[in-house]
Amino acid sequence: MARQRRKVTLSKSKARDFFLKKQLLAGIRLSKGKTGTLRIIEHLGYVQIDTINVVERSHHLVLYTRQPGYKHVFLHDLQAKDRSIFEYWAHAASFVPMKDYRYYLPAIKRKPKPGSWFDQWTKKHPRLIKQVKKRIEKEGPLTPSDFADDQDRRRGPWWDWKPAKAALEVLFWRGDLMITERRNFQRVYDLTEKVLPDNIDTTMPTEQEGKQFFVRRALNALGFATIGDINRYIGISGKLNEPLNNMVKKGDVTEVELTGLKQPHYVLNRDMIQIMHSKRQIDDLVRLLSPFDNSIILRDRTEAIFDFKYSLECYVPKPKRKYGYFSLPILWRNKLVGRVDPKADRERGVLLIQNLHIEKDVDNQKAFLHALANAVNDFARFNRCEHIEIKAKIPTAIKRRLSSRLL
Repeated sequence: MARQRRKVTLSKSKARDFFLKKQLLAGIRLSKGKTGTLRIIEHLGYVQIDTINVVERSHHLVLYTRQPGYKHVFLHDLQAKDRSIFEYWAHAASFVPMKDYRYYLPAIKRKPKPGSWFDQWTKKHPRLIKQVKKRIEKEGPLTPSDFADDQDRRRGPWWDWKPAKAALEVLFWRGDLMITERRNFQRVYDLTEKVLPDNIDTTMPTEQEGKQFFVRRALNALGFATIGDINRYIGISGKLNEPLNNMVKKGDVTEVELTGLKQPHYVLNRDMIQIMHSKRQIDDLVRLLSPFDNSIILRDRTEAIFDFKYSLECYVPKPKRKYGYFSLPILWRNKLVGRVDPKADRERGVLLIQNLHIEKDVDNQKAFLHALANAVNDFARFNRCEHIEIKAKIPTAIKRRLSSRLL
């Protein structure tokens, strides 16, 4: 009888060290320019796109946090010129590595769920969908604003889109169109055959091949994860329980335990040596994380691993907000130690610190505040702000130390 391997137990601290390294938030040196930006997207598997712009939009923050020399043009060129990334639904609307395109084909080609909005709208408006596509075939890339609105239309529940915008999205979701670029954040649609590079494999993966790909995608980015984490990291993948179990049986994935947590976690077998024997490479930089950052997007995982409960309050009525409209978790060493709620006043070139909350158990507070001041200064510059104003009601001693080092 084969001898059963003893299950590995990891402390939360060691697990966090490994996780942050896998998230490219510690111990990693990235290439400069577009090359480094592309590596981030390819390693994480996706970067979520979001519309909120009280500071730079989330996708830019996620990239900047990992690549301090990041510039907006890197992302634009990777999409519009190099065709190294494309837009589709991953965890949500996201930038995705172009080399992963074939694994999204099952979702792209999947028929809409009977009775869903997508299904009903498509059946109701076949002529409009055809007309919108023909315009792009004839005129080339177009944006929603290139189509006139129907002033007499009845307002519907689906984001209140005008009919042509809805038709563009239907054509995009089912793979007839792709996003060729963004202009002032507005999507520009073109025919898929004109956007998709000739060298991209468009072979439809088998169900097993596709699902195992998404298991690896999740574990490569998360380092260790529960089955729930794996299922939700790129939600378009569908349920991955069975392929994960098969990969465990084959020895491609190893089950581990985390101290204090009941649920089993899983690690790619190839990462086991690294997780057990790698030296700690946590630096003393403070990082301000977007609410949609890949490292914290799974809120229950964040609470379990970091003992840090976080929620985005932009959808909460103002009187009920505790930390602010768009508070960013503060990462220090291998812990989440607070939240800051910034806002870029672009007309005045001022970064407003509207709220700041620091946890009580921060190690070496003097060093932390110095690192926090550096991070806020850099964040202000990234948001094209020349000055910083602290509006937050924080302890005087902390405010004095922080203010003395700010722009």
